[in-house]
Amino acid sequence: MEKGTQQIIIIKKKGHGHGHHGGGWKVALADFMTAMMAFFMLMWLLGSTSKEEQKAISGYFNDPGSEYAIGEGGSNPGLINAEQPQVESHSEEPTTEEKSDKDNSEQNTQTQNAEQISEAKLKKELERIEKEQLEKLQEQVREEINKDPIFQQVKDQILIDLTALGLRIQIVDKDQRPGFDVGSARMKPYIEDVLNSLAPLLDKVQNKISVTGHTDSTSYGAGATYTNWELSADRANSARRALLQGGFPEGKVVTVQGMGSAAPLVADKPDAPINRRIAIIVLKKAVAEALSNGGTGLNSSDLVNPTGAESEPKPHIMTQKEIDAAIDAAR
Repeated sequence: MEKGTQQIIIIKKKGHGHGHHGGGWKVALADFMTAMMAFFMLMWLLGSTSKEEQKAISGYFNDPGSEYAIGEGGSNPGLINAEQPQVESHSEEPTTEEKSDKDNSEQNTQTQNAEQISEAKLKKELERIEKEQLEKLQEQVREEINKDPIFQQVKDQILIDLTALGLRIQIVDKDQRPGFDVGSARMKPYIEDVLNSLAPLLDKVQNKISVTGHTDSTSYGAGATYTNWELSADRANSARRALLQGGFPEGKVVTVQGMGSAAPLVADKPDAPINRRIAIIVLKKAVAEALSNGGTGLNSSDLVNPTGAESEPKPHIMTQKEIDAAIDAAR
């Protein structure tokens, strides 16, 4: 080396085999971690949500504009608000099973209502027909009384009216023309003829009858063992036998009873002859059935003085003028 020449020293560094590759791998790692976090969060959500909520979530992602997206901007607060269950908010439409149950319930209700309406209409129609039959029978009895000579002698002693229980026919006493011997159940021949003639008329309808006997207030005296109660019952039974003798079926007689003087036709004149009477009621079928079943809802006073709601025709209530006229006729 020549004197005065500067020596140049070159230092070479050995590489370690790793060059600079940039920061892309960091981004990829972050994306992967984010995806894994989202995956595990999804698994957690699926495990902690109900089927209805899962259905709502699925419906939203399948069709964001559907009925599942009901909130502002297509969001549904019910999906994230635990206090608002999704089953109540995502859709008002019931499931197929719920619809089927609801339809069956509505159909059963409609069927029951229809049956009740049909039954009510049938009952109303039967009552209308029965009412027409009793009105027709009333006219037939009146016509027969006016034209049949058998009735002429006691024509003014026969009272006919429609009551809440049915058609009532009463044969009352007149001062000089009683229906029975005094204090006896022996029937006068003309009353027996009247009952014999009434029998086929009353049998024209299917309705059953009740027979009730009444007396005035005249008593047998203190200590008597045979009273007006026994007398009225025996007279009612005599009337029943006269009807059967005229051809009326025994099976169509529901009750035979005596009321004594407990139910006078003219209350302010308890000893008047008109209070002595035989009352025959052609009963409505519902009333006859009630009496046959132990008299549920009925008592003796109902048969004596029938009352009740009846629009057409209303039960006939005798006015004072009619009572006075009947008393005068009975005398």
